Amino acid sequence: MAKRQALVGVFGGSGLYTFLEDVEEFAVETPYGPPSDKLALATVGQKRVAFLPRHGREHQIPPHRINYRANLWAMKELGVQYLLGPCAAGSLQPHVRPGDFVVCDQFVDRTWGRPDTFYDGPITTHLAAADPYCPTLRPLAVAKAKALGLPVHPRGTVVVIQGPRFSTRAESRWFSQMGWEVVNMTQYPECILARELGICYVNISLITDYDVGLEGRPDVEPVSHEEVLRVFAANNENLRRLLLAIIEALPEERHCTCATALERARLKT
Repeated sequence: MAKRQALVGVFGGSGLYTFLEDVEEFAVETPYGPPSDKLALATVGQKRVAFLPRHGREHQIPPHRINYRANLWAMKELGVQYLLGPCAAGSLQPHVRPGDFVVCDQFVDRTWGRPDTFYDGPITTHLAAADPYCPTLRPLAVAKAKALGLPVHPRGTVVVIQGPRFSTRAESRWFSQMGWEVVNMTQYPECILARELGICYVNISLITDYDVGLEGRPDVEPVSHEEVLRVFAANNENLRRLLLAIIEALPEERHCTCATALERARLKT
């Protein structure tokens, strides 16, 4: 059997590839343990794409227990160069509404204890993270969302909380006052691990709720797990259309610096 290969990876469940043909599912082993589930390979246009549900196909893995390193390593082993990281997220600002998409350009890490690097030594590695998302994928995602008529915000900061609990009102108020737009539990360390492996990565946040509600709006209820799933399911077709449009428009060759990020992260002696 020929070696399995994919140009593109997507962290998403079967709802994103159910309608594709020639889908092949298989297990992958990594030096960091098993990834969240089996990977699925399929063809979109002329490109081979690998799909992996970050929480497992039954959504059984909470965000603080996801084996992020195994998930990223599995994608790298397949030769993935472009990685799309859609996720459900809460809004921290009134103008970012449920059903909107936010293509984040910054993150704030509020997690703890998650293995967040492939490089613990002996070579000291300081990865540049000023602009953590791919400069090619971000504008492409925004352009395709606009072309499809989807409500999209071309930038935004996602604050990544540890989970699995949601924020308190005090925490959410602080995040909002800082001007951050989005709150999520999985963006870190996923995006940084992709950069360490030289993979182009973009986040597409699908807004499912107003975190703990809105100040002065008692009619807006705090987030619940049931509401997140309901809004995500209602917008899953829009997300699928957007991802397929992005994949079909990806160039075969990369011209950004994501692939060489590690070269600039180590002291040469």
